[in-house]
Amino acid sequence: MMANPTPNFASAIINGEYCVPHSVDLVMTKKRTLGGRHFTVTGVNDDVVFCVKGPLVPIVTPRGHRFLHDANGNTILHLRKSSVLRSGWEAFGGESTEERDLTFIREPAKLFQRETKMKVFLANNSTQVCDFKLVKASSFGRSWVVTIAESDTVVAQITRKPGRIISSEKFMITVSANIDYAFIVALTVTLEDHLRTKRRRSAVGMIA
Repeated sequence: MMANPTPNFASAIINGEYCVPHSVDLVMTKKRTLGGRHFTVTGVNDDVVFCVKGPLVPIVTPRGHRFLHDANGNTILHLRKSSVLRSGWEAFGGESTEERDLTFIREPAKLFQRETKMKVFLANNSTQVCDFKLVKASSFGRSWVVTIAESDTVVAQITRKPGRIISSEKFMITVSANIDYAFIVALTVTLEDHLRTKRRRSAVGMIA
């Protein structure tokens, strides 16, 4: 359950069809394939809502790219690691990388900040005030929330469930009513990369 009131406005970022008048629960499951890490996003009835795949030909399109597909296999968003912001991400409509098709930018977390958070700016934002934030909600980084701008209004909750020997890593996602849940899934994909990178760096530090 959301800790803050549900916003009373519709916020279509990817597409209006992903804004519904009730909260949405989703599960994003990581799958390892020959092409790298893929994700399947399912609803409460285990129906496939989205899938996230890397490039088919990594030599042509580098591995720092992800494509968000709807249940019919249509590409609705192209996510790529930013060439300007280290550990940041950019999202474009469809398979595009053209500036005119930019949807949002997710900035990296700043070093030495008191509260781990990553700011998100929509393409039409020309100010220094972010539109959303990804904020760590637990000390071990398994729980995160998405808030509106610099407020404490929570519009989504994301909880990581680590994989085991016989199970895959999962992200449990709850999205408030009227919030674009495709957008929240896209943010979760970038969050997975952030957490995986942190774990890899921690492991290297322990070995050293």
